[in-house]
Amino acid sequence: MAKPDYPIRTERLLLRPFTPADHAALHSWQSRPDVVRYLYGGPRTHEQTAESLALKCSVTWPSEEGQHLALALQRGDEVIGETVLKWHSREHRQGEIGYILHPDHHGRGYATEASRAMLRLAFENLGLHRVTASCDARNEASWRVMERLGMRREAHFRHNEWFKGGWGDEMIYAMLEDEWPG
Repeated sequence: MAKPDYPIRTERLLLRPFTPADHAALHSWQSRPDVVRYLYGGPRTHEQTAESLALKCSVTWPSEEGQHLALALQRGDEVIGETVLKWHSREHRQGEIGYILHPDHHGRGYATEASRAMLRLAFENLGLHRVTASCDARNEASWRVMERLGMRREAHFRHNEWFKGGWGDEMIYAMLEDEWPG
């Protein structure tokens, strides 16, 4: 379980731990109704964003199951989004990835690029066996990212939960360590 050297460089991005200076950037997407429409909870206040940021800053590498590593996605001098690696189980070597980008940066492949780096961390640094990702079935852009990563669709749960005033469908994707092209 080797903690990586930060920042992690991809072709166009730097992935790095969040710092308190990232509040304005984080709030720029966490406060938007169009960003949170497929996420639990609603738009965040400045205070709620500060609480979220404190939690993100507290974990720079997951040292125990249940922890979430959130990394800022930086393009040039601007933080444009975040990506997360959740460590679900030590025994079963399971985890989950996720991503959120400010809408100004959608459609350019940044989520795929950042998520590929997170899969590398999951399999090569954390030693996971299986990594999942999930999204609201209506969020086609999100499940298309999972498909571009080479993750396989394992489930389409229909009406599996009451979500924001209606029944929601959920898509589940996964990749095993021996499927990771590394």
